Amino acid sequence: MDSPSSSSSSSTTTTGDATKLAAARSSIVDSIRGCGISGQRIDKEELKRNLTMPQYLRISMRDSIRLKDPTAGEFGFGFIRAEESAAVAPLKPIVVFINPRSGGRHGPVLKERLQDLMSEEQVFDVIDVNPREFLQYGLGCLEALAASGDTCAKETRERIRIMVAGGDGSVGWVLGCLTELNKQGREPVPPVGIIPLGTGNDLSRCFGWGGSFPFAWKAAIKRTLHKASIGPICRLDSWRVSLSMPEGTIVAPPYSLKQTEEFILDEGLEVEGELPEKVICYEGVFYNYFSIGMDAQVAYGFHHLRNEKPYLAQGPIANKIIYSGYTCTQGWFFTPCTSEPGLRGLKNILRMHVKRINCSEWELVPVPTSVRAVVALNLHSYGSGRNPWGNLKPEYLEKRGFVEAQVDDGLLEIFGLKQGWHASFVMVELISAKHIAQATAIRLEVRGGEWKDAYMQMDGEPWKQPLSKDFSTFVEIRREPFQSLMISGD
Repeated sequence: MDSPSSSSSSSTTTTGDATKLAAARSSIVDSIRGCGISGQRIDKEELKRNLTMPQYLRISMRDSIRLKDPTAGEFGFGFIRAEESAAVAPLKPIVVFINPRSGGRHGPVLKERLQDLMSEEQVFDVIDVNPREFLQYGLGCLEALAASGDTCAKETRERIRIMVAGGDGSVGWVLGCLTELNKQGREPVPPVGIIPLGTGNDLSRCFGWGGSFPFAWKAAIKRTLHKASIGPICRLDSWRVSLSMPEGTIVAPPYSLKQTEEFILDEGLEVEGELPEKVICYEGVFYNYFSIGMDAQVAYGFHHLRNEKPYLAQGPIANKIIYSGYTCTQGWFFTPCTSEPGLRGLKNILRMHVKRINCSEWELVPVPTSVRAVVALNLHSYGSGRNPWGNLKPEYLEKRGFVEAQVDDGLLEIFGLKQGWHASFVMVELISAKHIAQATAIRLEVRGGEWKDAYMQMDGEPWKQPLSKDFSTFVEIRREPFQSLMISGD
């Protein structure tokens, strides 16, 4: 076993069973509480007063977004502003983004319920208004009104919070757009809460919003909005992935990776062989994890299967069943004894350097021979609520030079998964994953040989990365200078 936190298989199994039972009870309790049966009655009208912006602000923002002009509201609705000159900013104005493709296609019905509890103009379908458009024009409208001396607009802008109804991908999209506010000096940056509608919902789990929305969601939404208005603010690290490959490499990256100018490799770190004269570069940001290897290959195959046959995956439960079955067809569990060694472990194609805590120098970290997937994890939650890093004992942490993992500590936990059986035991938390390192920065150098392709993914978005025998492909992961602000649902 790889787990330093367990003494025997029998005690671990008992502990695991108890943990699962407690989690099941907790899930039921959360659902009951979400339905408003916890003893706290939330008055609908009072909630609406606390969340809803004055009409003139809503109309101004709506038309600024429609006209793609943040000053449209400042000049186009003077008569409304005159009538609302005594308007008072709500205590906690909230804007909600809904991904209608998440949550078993319940988005339209949820949108209607949210609009009833706030206003039509504060609830956005991401297909009609994407987060970047809202921040540029809607939030820009509030800033323009505030600059003209509108106190209500100024206070609304300062107090505004954002909720995202969707999966981890939708939340990451909004967080990525919000980082632009930091770069532009447009503060304060609104904090983000979550209505979990995705399959994994690891960001939602990590910040206390649960792994799925309660079964009686129509009643639960009032409580969720109330929690969003009073919840404390937490911080979350975000990590930039820079990908460099030889020019001419044909790759279909996920939408979270965008082509960019060439980034400069650290010249103080040696590389294998020669560098190509010209390269293609992509960059993107993740909040949960980056991985390379067999787990990404399985995810890549599953995504293609779901795109080709969407009728197979009609909800979170169906997705998980299909995903589990699909892993058995990818060599994750059964690798033929006659297969070439280069098709087994990542060690054959991967060199990994890291910068450890309180250290500015790169260190070469050996990839264990048996490891077929390497994961760099930021959250406590991975693969629909699992914790593969484990709850490690203080003496083990001290022995390995690790610190207790936190989402805002500037560190990534790097672990390895072996064959499918090992990964399965890790996912049911009977053992911990293969601990490799904790790092403030990571450099991966991947070179082809027996492998023609490598598979990578970030926050559940996989892609196939073609490899060259002559030149290496580089992946560098560094922490973004600005942390994201999250609303705690606990």
